[in-house]
Amino acid sequence: MIRETDEKLMSIEQEARSIKDSVDREKLRALKKEYLQIARNMDELTPHDRVYLARHRKRPKVDDYIGALFDDLFIQRGDMLGKEDKSIYGGIATFHGIPVTVLGHRKGHNINESMEYNFGMPEPEGYRKALRMMKQAEKFGRPVITFIDTPGAYPGIEAEEHGQSNAISRNLAEMSALKCPVIAIVTGEGSSGGALAIGVANAVYMLENAVYSVLSPEGFASILWKDSARSDEACELMKLTSYDLLEYGVIDGIIKEPAGGAHHYPEKVYREIDEMLTREIARFKKMNPAELAKQRYDKFRNIDRAVFK
Repeated sequence: MIRETDEKLMSIEQEARSIKDSVDREKLRALKKEYLQIARNMDELTPHDRVYLARHRKRPKVDDYIGALFDDLFIQRGDMLGKEDKSIYGGIATFHGIPVTVLGHRKGHNINESMEYNFGMPEPEGYRKALRMMKQAEKFGRPVITFIDTPGAYPGIEAEEHGQSNAISRNLAEMSALKCPVIAIVTGEGSSGGALAIGVANAVYMLENAVYSVLSPEGFASILWKDSARSDEACELMKLTSYDLLEYGVIDGIIKEPAGGAHHYPEKVYREIDEMLTREIARFKKMNPAELAKQRYDKFRNIDRAVFK
């Protein structure tokens, strides 16, 4: 229901930009009221609805979060071995005066940017760049903050030739042992190893309408039923919503979104993330490097116990 209402709303909004008479304004006002009434009852959203919102084209992107939450960003590029992968974005910044390393998947705000950033699907060079930034952060004792929003790692032939699986597996191993705090936030869709490659963290949070899973619902439906059109059924079975994953102990907390999704009032989401980061950085500051690595290792080793208890 929310998908149809949202698409109708965007259509009316586009029409109202060019036709400014009172009838259209009243129609737009009425539709917005209807949409918000539906969206306010977030408990009624289906997993399929949340997948739709997680992928919404107007949803805030990694550069929006970094611009709103951090100061003095010094962008870092390249993996020191091959090309620059623009689908991973980040660098050194400050968070309320504290030096941090911040990075995430970059999807783009429009079709041209999405094509330039490969729709947020990194190649091996992107994951090697991310690891280079994280290892540098470990050297200087900076917290690492990652923003996850990807349909998965790029599956092209060139990516495989350049060591895609090796780059992802090395990130998993190296992040497991990092001796600095790592905080991960799933802001949109987090699919497969492409998401987990920057998601091995001391604390993992999700936006309320984000999704996090082993693969996309379409991929799941294609494998299980040989029919990607049954993705709505797959969403129900996969337990990919923030509420499912909090219950199973996969994530540590949920960041609430405004009615209708983060794109309706992103400033509220930024405030929620700011409060969470302030709290978590202070918590991890009390731990020494060995304790940080052990806490992260134990957290991921014990997920199966929470799921199958």
